[in-house]
This record gives sequence, C-alpha cells and structure tokens, in this order.
Amino acid sequence: MHPLTVQTLEKFAAGAALRYESRMWSWLTALWRRRDGALPEHLRAGVWGEEHAERFLKKLGWHILGRRVRFGRDELDLVARAGAVLVFVEVKTRASEDFGRPLDAVGRDKRRRLSRAAVQYLKHLRERPDYIRFDVIEVLGTADSGAPEIRHIANAFPLDKRYRLYG
Repeated sequence: MHPLTVQTLEKFAAGAALRYESRMWSWLTALWRRRDGALPEHLRAGVWGEEHAERFLKKLGWHILGRRVRFGRDELDLVARAGAVLVFVEVKTRASEDFGRPLDAVGRDKRRRLSRAAVQYLKHLRERPDYIRFDVIEVLGTADSGAPEIRHIANAFPLDKRYRLYG
C-alpha cells in the first residue's frame, strides 16, 4: 500500500477534477448535439477547418502532438512541433471575411485563455521545449465550396504577461 502523502493526495484530487471536467464536457456536448446526433453547423465548420489546418501543417512537415487539447474550459485547437519549436495553433474558420478577418476573433481574452492552456500543457511535459510560440491559422471557405483558402500567421501573439513558463 502506498503511503499517504501530500503528493498522492494532490494526484488523486487532480485525477478526480479531470474526471469531473470530462463528465461535464460530455454533458455539455450532448446538449449541443441535435436529436439525430449531428453537431450544429457552427461546430461542424470548426471541426472542418481544424482538419484542413492539420493537413496544411503536416504538408509543411510538422508533427501534430494534439488536437482539441482541453484544460477545464480552455482548449488548444492543435499542438504541433516544428523542429525545435513547440507551437500552439488556434484555428479560426469563417465562410467569408464579410465581418472581418478570422484573426480579429483572437482578442485579449482568447489570447489569455490560450496562454493559460499552454502553460498547463507545458506543466504536463516531461521534457520542456526550448522555444514555444502561438500561431493562428485562418481557414476561409465551407465544406460545400471546395478547397478552402488557408493563411498561416506565425508567432501571432506572445504568451500573456500574467503567465510565466518556468520557475
């Protein structure tokens, strides 16, 4: 039997919290689904855009480490490795630019949530990367319109000032 230590209690509490969040996410996803089991149009468009963004990055030779990585309410669309750089990718899908560029939707609050999720992701790594960055990929088009237009904005924003990487 394992001795009862602060570390074992923390691991147990963290595991219980993750299981609770997982159940809550499943419940919320079930609320979004229609009776026929399909996702709403705006969520399907997001998944479609993420799939195209992933293919785009793989063609560049990047290694995809994670898709839709969640930490509580925060989500990283794609986590990838490009050489020695760990890249957190936010994918924004729009049918058109009638209401502005997709990049404009990554405001201060979204950047803060992405930074918080990235720091949580880094805490779970055994080996910490030398470099990280945040990229945004804009996907313009719809599933019905053929091949989308994809724009990659490398190093779109820095880590939010309220978070520190190590130390």
